[in-house]
Amino acid sequence: MTDNITSVGGGSRPEADVSALKGRTGAGAPAETRGRTTIADGVVAKIAGMAAREVPGIHSLGAGMARAFGAMRERVPGAGGGGAVTRGVKVEVGERQAAVDLDVVVEYGVSIVDVAGGVRTNVISAVERMTGLEVVEVNIAVDDVHLPDDEEEQTGPDEGRVR
Repeated sequence: MTDNITSVGGGSRPEADVSALKGRTGAGAPAETRGRTTIADGVVAKIAGMAAREVPGIHSLGAGMARAFGAMRERVPGAGGGGAVTRGVKVEVGERQAAVDLDVVVEYGVSIVDVAGGVRTNVISAVERMTGLEVVEVNIAVDDVHLPDDEEEQTGPDEGRVR
């Protein structure tokens, strides 16, 4: 398939798109080559974020402060917790290739090397399958290890009580 895929900010100008299509359209051209598909960076970031979260051993995505602000934002009604999927995900998307950077928190006791390998495999597979872009690299920064007793400390025994 020869579909031209670019990102929204990929640097192609509308004038270039129109002139590039001359001579390639019409009844003789295959349907999949008639036109241009544009994929926004945010779309690739969402796909990568969802794929990373599917891997066993990943507790969450995002570095310390981003996770803290995101958790507060999700608790405030109407503040829009929609950025949770892309928290900890940064992508660079070109015309045919993409690079992904992830900040992750892993569960205590898992092999970080195995989890990172699983994340790379899952992210590359999902992004390439869904977008047709070639993923040239997936960089993973392990920012923290989630301990089983961390949630107990955060919620505390009196948190749900009225005072």
